[in-house]
Amino acid sequence: MRLQMHAVKFTADQSLLDFIQAKLDKLDTFHDRIISGEVFLRLEGADSNKVKEKIVEVRLMLPGKELFVKEHDKSFESATDRVMDVLKDKLVRFKQKRNDISSPAIEEATTRVEDEDEVYEADEL
Repeated sequence: MRLQMHAVKFTADQSLLDFIQAKLDKLDTFHDRIISGEVFLRLEGADSNKVKEKIVEVRLMLPGKELFVKEHDKSFESATDRVMDVLKDKLVRFKQKRNDISSPAIEEATTRVEDEDEVYEADEL
């Protein structure tokens, strides 16, 4: 997955960026059509020179949908783990909804409606 990472008002360590990339790459197992993603790393309270919490925001682009999750914790690693848990749930729910729409019962009903349309067309001629 192609990720853009942004560290807002600070410089992020390469090991942190690699950790986040590795974690988010695992999301491909839950949904195979993730187009891209954006990660924003922020420090809460950075203006007062005393960082209170670290915030991780992730935006994933899917066909026809955009998922956004924001979590905060004492470290970026633990916030990333929390983001992963929420994103897994959202991706699974999104995929189930997509599969429910294309379920066999719906396809059968659509086929029946199409067959009835053909009968009406024949009567009109």
